[in-house]
Amino acid sequence: MDLNLQITDMAGATPEHSAVIVNFVAAIRRQLKNSTCFVYSDNVQYRWQTDDGREKAVIPDASINCQTKKKRGSNFIGIPRFVMEVLSPSTEQYDRGEKMELYRQQEIEEYWIVDWREKKVEIYELDYENKIPKYYLWKVITETNKQELKIIHFPNVTITFDELFEEIEL
Repeated sequence: MDLNLQITDMAGATPEHSAVIVNFVAAIRRQLKNSTCFVYSDNVQYRWQTDDGREKAVIPDASINCQTKKKRGSNFIGIPRFVMEVLSPSTEQYDRGEKMELYRQQEIEEYWIVDWREKKVEIYELDYENKIPKYYLWKVITETNKQELKIIHFPNVTITFDELFEEIEL
């Protein structure tokens, strides 16, 4: 089994980066109570097969998973329905490139890229073009259109822009 693991030396997350993750998980967790879905922070690892047959491990900043029974050891092998990545200078290229491509291959329905420095949320939705999964930028949310922030695939679960960026001072 080729795990193709790559060790990367990354600086610790900033308090702002961590705050966005905590804010999201705290707001969503109580709304998913008594459902079959769970929200997880950046300490949950997923292992998947890539299109080229390699096994890849990834740890999203936040995820909503409704396939929690699909585990191998301490790793999920099921696919979450939602993933959020909070950008940092050391991970932005990876989050927008290789990680996004892996999420697309696994057909994760919704992908948020959150930039706490600009207080901006990019919402990507998975759709298909000639039966091939592809992410489309559904909406960019900023202070000017903050009332439009929503989780597309969980319409009864809400978080406001102000809740997401609570305690983030620029």
